[in-house]
Amino acid sequence: MRMPANNEEEIIALHRALDAAHGEIRTLKAERDLYKEKLRARMRELFAAKSEVRVSDQRDFFFNEAEALAPTAQTEPKDEVTVGAHKRAKRGRKPIDPNIPREVVRVELPESERVCPHDGAALQEIGVEASEQYHVIPQQVHVLRTERVKYACPCCDKGLRLAPAPARIIPKGILSDDTLAWVISSKFQDGLPLYRQAALLARFGGEISRNTLAGNVNGAGLAVQPLINLFQDQLFEAGLIHGDETEVQVLKEPGRAAQRKSYMWIRACGSGPPIRLFTYAPTRSAKFALELYAGVPPGAVLLTDGYESYEAVARGYALIHAGCWAHARRGFIKALEALPKAARTPDQPAAKMIDAIRQLYAVDSAAETFGAEQRLQHRKEHSRPVIELIEAMVLAHLHAVNPESLLGKAFHYLHGQWPKLVRFLERGDIPLDNNDCENALRPFVVGRKNWLFSDTVAGAKASANLYSLIETAKACGVEPYQYLRHVFARLPLARTTDDYEALLPWRVNPKSS
Repeated sequence: MRMPANNEEEIIALHRALDAAHGEIRTLKAERDLYKEKLRARMRELFAAKSEVRVSDQRDFFFNEAEALAPTAQTEPKDEVTVGAHKRAKRGRKPIDPNIPREVVRVELPESERVCPHDGAALQEIGVEASEQYHVIPQQVHVLRTERVKYACPCCDKGLRLAPAPARIIPKGILSDDTLAWVISSKFQDGLPLYRQAALLARFGGEISRNTLAGNVNGAGLAVQPLINLFQDQLFEAGLIHGDETEVQVLKEPGRAAQRKSYMWIRACGSGPPIRLFTYAPTRSAKFALELYAGVPPGAVLLTDGYESYEAVARGYALIHAGCWAHARRGFIKALEALPKAARTPDQPAAKMIDAIRQLYAVDSAAETFGAEQRLQHRKEHSRPVIELIEAMVLAHLHAVNPESLLGKAFHYLHGQWPKLVRFLERGDIPLDNNDCENALRPFVVGRKNWLFSDTVAGAKASANLYSLIETAKACGVEPYQYLRHVFARLPLARTTDDYEALLPWRVNPKSS
């Protein structure tokens, strides 16, 4: 028996309505899952550890450091001693560096006890039994008084002469060169803001205002510009350059509100001297990036993250653009950590991708001591199969997950960066990531949390110069404070290019600086 036409139309309409309702339900569920993911990601960003290290036994030492390390507080790490066919830990503390100055405290027996209890003979000294402890002297404020001797002729008033003033990096500055090096290293290496340094010095008798400290720091930052120019000349001769940037706030910038974000750019050498060159800019535009990299020779390798301005630089100057696997990995870590704990299983696509990228690093770690050609061959044999596995996973999941989810964003980022990410298979001297550059930028980011902003453009530029000196010195194995002392003492005497080049960190003997 056939159903009336109007009933059939009603049933068809009901089916369509049900399909539409199911579609809306699926959309609502997808939106709900996205909001849940965003909430978990935000909660992790606010309260969880920021490290991307994939271990399960990490602990937070910020507050329980003393308690956690108490069992080993009395001893330093133990050396190993070879005994027969095995090694065992050497007992006792590690000796203190013999180059550290010593202050000797001599403990004598009382006169009454320097007599032999058996025969009454006077005891004679036969040696000492010594122990050593670290002894830190708090800051001491002294005044360095420079007296320039005057000479005059006893017969007339035309023979007056005055000894010349010693050359100083800031001729009329209130800080000595050594004090200036201490203030700068405390701020830019240790992240200690100038207002805290002023309070610290005041406790020991040094009434120096924050503004005075800032003026001296800025003056030193501008005075080292000749060295920064040599840094850039050397950077452009490198065959591999890393690039990155981060935000900085400048309060008094002409034509811009104090709330506007400016940027600190960093370029780092991946070959040749390990230069770390910071540059301040009010913008993050491709136009400025092109100006910043003008002079890099065609064919050089530029290794960066996926920011599009670097793509314009690579095209504009015919550079080989390589991508950063650490950035690609970061998206999958965020996606995995945003899942409920019970769902973070090894068979999750994000977990599989993280493990595959770990294999790439394991291959390169095994080739750490290889030359470029040998490393390239090693990569072709061992890294290429991993790359093929990663590519298959990308193609399988790229359109199977919500592109707005963290996992979808991670897959789309990796897919968009793919030509640059696989460029390391073409040359053995291209690193897997941009970590050298990021590690040099990290002290700036940490310091920014303490000093928050730069007051003026000149201060931001001076800070960029001083960060360049300190981070390059660290990369060259030179202690920054000692290096700054070395530079500040000799820079005012430099006259020729050779004089300035002798002050470059990679030409300074770390022990003599």
